[in-house]
Amino acid sequence: MRLSALLLPLVFALPLIAQAQTAEQVAIRADDNLRGYGDVQMQLEMTLISPSGETANRSLRVRSREADAGTDQTLMTFDTPRDLAGSGLLSHNRASGEDEQWLYLPAVKRIKQIGARNKSGPFMGSEFAFEDIVTPFWQKFHYQSLTEESLDGLPCFTLERIPNDSYSGYTRQRLWIDKEQYLIRRIEYFDRKNALLKTYNATDFQQYAGQYWRPGQMLMVNQQTGKQTRLQWRDFSFHGGLSERDFSQNALLRVR
Repeated sequence: MRLSALLLPLVFALPLIAQAQTAEQVAIRADDNLRGYGDVQMQLEMTLISPSGETANRSLRVRSREADAGTDQTLMTFDTPRDLAGSGLLSHNRASGEDEQWLYLPAVKRIKQIGARNKSGPFMGSEFAFEDIVTPFWQKFHYQSLTEESLDGLPCFTLERIPNDSYSGYTRQRLWIDKEQYLIRRIEYFDRKNALLKTYNATDFQQYAGQYWRPGQMLMVNQQTGKQTRLQWRDFSFHGGLSERDFSQNALLRVR
């Protein structure tokens, strides 16, 4: 057999390899936009929207901290409604190794760790799963099929990422990342049957302290049930001096 015949499969594979590497580079740059903030505190209004348009509102306080270059820590605390007040979710999100999450419900007065098999479940009745509620590091996926496409007139890169976690509720996700600021504008989530499950859209981006881009609103729509969850963010405050003790399991017990 000629050498050229042996090399032919490699020649055809080269564009796919280069494409996957480029998709990863775009994902890394988008991830870099979210890092280096030190710590931040903000207010969150969560609105659950039924298929018929009925709404239920929830108010939360959220604080996050970069523990090191590969670990984010987040504590979300419910203030309203009354039956959820004092409930909290603590997340330790890692670039490598397993993420950890703990849920505290005052009604049962105990902390429950969210197991790896349960992270695809809904967070407090919303359309955001436990695995969605924190921003994953780019290393949690592998990437493919980079293309370019407009989203509401905004030029974007589109790419697919596949979760490395075998317990993820998704087979794949399709992302729209704008070409100017490398901000994630839209995500399509495909379920374990590879059917479109949810769409996420981030809007009203603002830049804080001259460098930190954050969306003012996130909307998650369940394409299979018609339910929606809207997150509205405000009152961002960076570099408040949060420490490790603010993100311990004891901190969950102290939330009020």
